[in-house]
Amino acid sequence: MVTSPHIIGWAHTPFGRQPHEDVEALIAAVSSAAVEDAGLDPRDIDAVFVGVYNNGFSSQGFEAALVGSALPELAGVPATRVENACATGSAAIFGALDRIEAGRARAVLVVGAEKMTAIATPEVNRILLSGLHRRTEESVGSFAGVFAGLADRYADRYGDPHDGMAMIAAKNHRNGVDNPWAHMRKDLGFDFCATESERNPRVAGRLLRTDCSLVSDGAAAMVITDADMARTARRAVAVRGRAHVNDHLAVAARPDPLAFQGASKAFRFALEEASATLHDLDLLETHDCFTIAELLQYEAFGIAEPGKAAEVLASGATHRDGWLPVNVSGGLKSKGHPLGATGVSQHVMAAMQLVGEAGAMQLATADRAAVFNMGGAAVANYATVLESVR
Repeated sequence: MVTSPHIIGWAHTPFGRQPHEDVEALIAAVSSAAVEDAGLDPRDIDAVFVGVYNNGFSSQGFEAALVGSALPELAGVPATRVENACATGSAAIFGALDRIEAGRARAVLVVGAEKMTAIATPEVNRILLSGLHRRTEESVGSFAGVFAGLADRYADRYGDPHDGMAMIAAKNHRNGVDNPWAHMRKDLGFDFCATESERNPRVAGRLLRTDCSLVSDGAAAMVITDADMARTARRAVAVRGRAHVNDHLAVAARPDPLAFQGASKAFRFALEEASATLHDLDLLETHDCFTIAELLQYEAFGIAEPGKAAEVLASGATHRDGWLPVNVSGGLKSKGHPLGATGVSQHVMAAMQLVGEAGAMQLATADRAAVFNMGGAAVANYATVLESVR
């Protein structure tokens, strides 16, 4: 019998250039804090899932065992490290959900972390290239180059997405001002985001610096339990639906690279499992690694018709006072993007909204939220529907 999983506790470090000396310190910073926030003793935890991309960011591998270093009581608990590019954090969450739903655990600790700023920028770029299809895409030089290519395709088909991308950047930077964990808490405004300048240089193709997420350090953690254990928690958020759908690693192998078909299916399947529609959602935390990614997701999810995302943005529909606030946390664009931590952070941000603990970010109405986290250029696509439990 499938048991409904619930999130009952969480922890989050600030994102950005953090003083924590390594990924072990980041993991330690959130592991015990999340268990304590859940009102549990470490001995209540049946399993641990850790999401760290690494792939050269650190010489320390075997990250799953680092939780036991931070919490000696968990040294003997089954711990698994997972990696799925920029969706690593959600992959860890889904591993925990599988364990709960299978009835093989009652309480699971999930940790996502990454230390990215300890190495030089060219080396960071080299590591990130491992998340694309090297044989066909490495020649573009960077992940920004891949998404710049998508922006060019969009321009050829629908017209230049420049204004829509700048509106997304401005929206998310404004939202990030209210997020105490965000890497950049500064309202840059549309004009700055739309204008190439010495402070906002061109990165690749149509993408300016304000179109690209930030290289960050950070960690987030959560405790997921079965429904019975959640009933005694001080607050809980139910996981009502979820889906993981993959697409071709090589963007050129897809019938329509602009359709984000894997993302579209994952989002639709998660809503169907939750018996919900797009208009039942009160907020969406989505993966804006580049502004063109958020723009394409609007069209993949049905928020906008193909080619009409800029019109939806101009209407204010996805602003915090619109009918579907998107990235009230500031998104990856403002909050930062420490790869392994991102998916966990997105779920924590949504959960905080649903229990009324989002502080200055808090929406007036927040009963049901969706989270979308993707690895690569919409290759590994994870969608989750969360609901408050009153």
